[in-house]
Amino acid sequence: QVQLVESGGGLVQPGGSLRLSCAASGTIINFNYVAWYRQAPGKQRELVASDRGGNTNYAGSVRGRFTISRDNAKNTVYLQMNSLKPEDTAVYYCNGGPWGPGYWGQGTQVTVSS
Repeated sequence: QVQLVESGGGLVQPGGSLRLSCAASGTIINFNYVAWYRQAPGKQRELVASDRGGNTNYAGSVRGRFTISRDNAKNTVYLQMNSLKPEDTAVYYCNGGPWGPGYWGQGTQVTVSS
């Protein structure tokens, strides 16, 4: 069983940047799939960015602004978020697994507001 713990969320002004981290309690070197999802109040959870075997994919609303990356040596997945907008406000969750979506973190709140 691997536990994922997100951090790095907070309050940021529109146009600002944040970097989210997702630290795993065990190795993620065998995780072919890592991803970030988000859930805004009253909305369904949506996929923001994923990395499947080195192939990255982004939701249209964040493409060009967000970047997913991973550091296997640190067992950590990152989400760099630039040019943040109020509509990016949500709880952000990381997910990872050997073959597809698997383990979930508990989420970290991101609020974009002036």
